[in-house]
Amino acid sequence: MSSKRDRIVAIANQKGGVGKTTTSINLGAALGALERRTLIVDCDPQGNATRGLGQDAGEQHLYHALAGLVPAAEIIQHTGFPFLDLMPSNDDLVGLEVELVDQERRQYRLKEALGSVAKDYDVVLLDCPPSLGQLTVNALCAATEVLVPIQAEYFALEGVSALISTIERVRAGLNPSLEITGILLTMYDDRTNLSKDVAEELRRHFQAKVFQTIIPRNVRLAEAPSHGLPVLQHDIKSSGSVAYRKLAQEFVGREQVS
Repeated sequence: MSSKRDRIVAIANQKGGVGKTTTSINLGAALGALERRTLIVDCDPQGNATRGLGQDAGEQHLYHALAGLVPAAEIIQHTGFPFLDLMPSNDDLVGLEVELVDQERRQYRLKEALGSVAKDYDVVLLDCPPSLGQLTVNALCAATEVLVPIQAEYFALEGVSALISTIERVRAGLNPSLEITGILLTMYDDRTNLSKDVAEELRRHFQAKVFQTIIPRNVRLAEAPSHGLPVLQHDIKSSGSVAYRKLAQEFVGREQVS
């Protein structure tokens, strides 16, 4: 098992549809396949990570832990995939954003909830909503690092610039140790010049921060959540499965510098 510090990784980008949940589920499963004890925390009121792992939020979920109604350990579910657990959520989380507005230390609710359970895992992955609201800020305050998925599309760099400025503000005022562990290019289509141009521009701007692994557009990867499975279980030989297993190896290799 990892002897390094706990890795709590916010998978964040305020743009929707860039592969945050796909990455949370499939990187989590690939890390589990490497026998890394991994916890996915579904921080998105849409609950897509919960459903994508074939789970139901049940009566007690992330809302209850963040509201201080139950200990975080009591909401953890085993996914059935080796070494992979889940803190589920549902749309009750929408109400939490409003409830937290006037609360003291509202930015640290997730950090405090994870305090008692993070030590049981090698990696905690925080699947963030597609916004820069209270839930994402809570994730950035709880995290040791950020992984940024970016779709290979025209406006990709504009979106990541806004996120990086948010990360810098969080680092300056709320979480000085927060680092960007990597930028991940997703939904890559090597038949198009646009995908290649975006990849080149990302590497020019962010250099070694960009993962060498690229996640391709892949039918098996896209359909796996509808079966409630990581792509490693849905079709282990697919290009999406191969890519996420490569990403897990590269991610583990960045432990020394995270």
